[in-house]
Amino acid sequence: MGERAEDWANIQEQTGITGCNYVINYLKPTAADKLLDIGCGSGLFSDLVNLTGAKVTGIDASERLIDRAKKRNPIIRFVSGEMEELPFACDAFNIVCGFNSFQYAANVENALIEAKRVLQPGGKLVTMIWGNKEDCEAATYLKAVGDLLPPPAAGASGPFTLTENRLLETTLEQVGFKTLQVEDVISIWDYASVETAIKGLLATGPVAKAIAHSGFNKVYEAIAKAIKPHTQTNGHVVYHNKFRIAVAEK
Repeated sequence: MGERAEDWANIQEQTGITGCNYVINYLKPTAADKLLDIGCGSGLFSDLVNLTGAKVTGIDASERLIDRAKKRNPIIRFVSGEMEELPFACDAFNIVCGFNSFQYAANVENALIEAKRVLQPGGKLVTMIWGNKEDCEAATYLKAVGDLLPPPAAGASGPFTLTENRLLETTLEQVGFKTLQVEDVISIWDYASVETAIKGLLATGPVAKAIAHSGFNKVYEAIAKAIKPHTQTNGHVVYHNKFRIAVAEK
């Protein structure tokens, strides 16, 4: 998605703002908090939580998205790096968050173990993933794109892997977290036009991989076809979805 960092920042990242606001309202961060945003993208959540006074650090594997995040808020510390090899000391943060990031780790368990390592005892881990597939209309576009991806590696995670059979909660407990709360939050994606919708969806990670494997034209055509059932008479493209947010304690 780094190749389309501006479209991600201006269009697609905004689709997760309901989850961002839910987490901020739940945690009620203050200036006493040190928060790590794993898979921070272009820094939307980091920017919002920074307004609470918390000391925020964001990390993402895409240097282009990190550059865009720094433009969004130059005050926040943004670094590029992998979630399975976090470049931070043990117990460095009392809050660690990951918005639609952990399910794309090469090894989810390793990523959560790393998150636990940098979290202080008693600290909170917040993860946001997709809700149940049947509650997410965006699953139709993901299915269209999925048909154009290379065959997944053995054990690789997909968008809904952690959602199915409550695997996220099970994995959190396996690595030593205590789950405090799990809730599905409604997220309505409302694009002002077909053009805007296509730009936003082209900026997502799965689409970037599909383009690399199958070519831009095939992916563009697949997305254009997939959004037709969700195009309204006023020209807007609307998807009704749910995100699952889990709060756990070290």
